[in-house]
Amino acid sequence: MCKSVTRLFTHLDTLSNKQSQEHSSGVKITIKSKIVEVKGKHGELKRDFKHLPIELFLSDGGKKVVARMYFAKSKQCSMLNSVCSHISNLFEGVAHKFEYKMRLVYAHFPINANIINGGKTVEIRNFLGEKVVRTVHMLPGVIVEKSASTKDELVVSGADIELTGQSAALIHQSCLCKKKDIRKFLDGIYVSSHGVKED
Repeated sequence: MCKSVTRLFTHLDTLSNKQSQEHSSGVKITIKSKIVEVKGKHGELKRDFKHLPIELFLSDGGKKVVARMYFAKSKQCSMLNSVCSHISNLFEGVAHKFEYKMRLVYAHFPINANIINGGKTVEIRNFLGEKVVRTVHMLPGVIVEKSASTKDELVVSGADIELTGQSAALIHQSCLCKKKDIRKFLDGIYVSSHGVKED
């Protein structure tokens, strides 16, 4: 027998690698041409994995998503972890939503935040005593609201973790101290905690 064929049979365990991700009840998932669509009580999310050399399919009667890759090396196997993480975020988003809690931090001039447009826009006033009004628009599917239990706190929530995190970053970036010593001027709006929203 040829040495290359012998080597292939001695390493059959690396012929294919796969990982699976189970979803919770109440979530419907469909996979077509590496496009994953997930539906739940908080809406519908879609993600395209066509750029990755993997195989996606359902197993156990549609309760489990399996990602498989053939002849993968160690660095290529990391794609499977990334895909399963993205799919897990889709499941959590449509089932519970994600939220980012942000605190309004100031030393002298109190920061005023007004929620308008049904929670899709936030207006920030009096940052470092400035007269300019900073307007931040939330990304699609993301809502911002004031915390009912904590003073000077904003809650950014949405089903898509990437859009939710980006919306929180837009709020933070709108209140940055420019041309000042950031060790002394610590005013701004900062993320205090983030994760899956508790129902």
